[in-house]
Amino acid sequence: MRRSDQLRELLAPDGAVLLTVECQEGVVGRDSALPELAAVARASGALRNVARLVAAAHEADVQVLHAVAERRPDGRGANRNARLFRAAARLPVQQHTGSTAVRIAQPIEVAEQDLVVRRLHGLSPIAGTGVDALLRNLDCRTLVVTGVSANVAIPNAVFDAVNLGYTVVVPGDAIAGVPADYTPAVIRHTLALVATVATTDDVLGCWKAPRRVSRA
Repeated sequence: MRRSDQLRELLAPDGAVLLTVECQEGVVGRDSALPELAAVARASGALRNVARLVAAAHEADVQVLHAVAERRPDGRGANRNARLFRAAARLPVQQHTGSTAVRIAQPIEVAEQDLVVRRLHGLSPIAGTGVDALLRNLDCRTLVVTGVSANVAIPNAVFDAVNLGYTVVVPGDAIAGVPADYTPAVIRHTLALVATVATTDDVLGCWKAPRRVSRA
């Protein structure tokens, strides 16, 4: 079977879910807590490609799930057991529940049928968040992982999904990390070992003429 046919089979709308990871204003927006990451996500085209994939998923009746990282203003339930968490707690922009920082960033459009899962702890958008149960209820077989960062949350999502038995597709031009040259390295040397690496255009090509399937 040709690679394009294999990818089309993996991305059949009735078995695929598109996951966006931490594509929120306080992470990749104009007033980001992590301006270097936000700049790379925009300059590389990754954020624009996530938006393109979300729009195509809506047209193709592919379920979209947005994973958002946030914390309560009092910090209850948040991790403090790693340098990353302690540093994040001191940043001038906080990902507080209900704030602008935890809204999905433009140009990504959130549709009524999208699911938004918010976590108060940990590094993974899947482990301990209820996402696995949602994916199984949606009859998901293939998870398309996009967003940030290639340093931490994206590898966590890919490994967790693979460990749970899902096939993972990573559009390499729809994820970003810092420094910019780290992303292609982690794709080549890590993610490609466990996931199918594609491009945004590859995925869009598979969703151009979808067979629409209603989800009960």
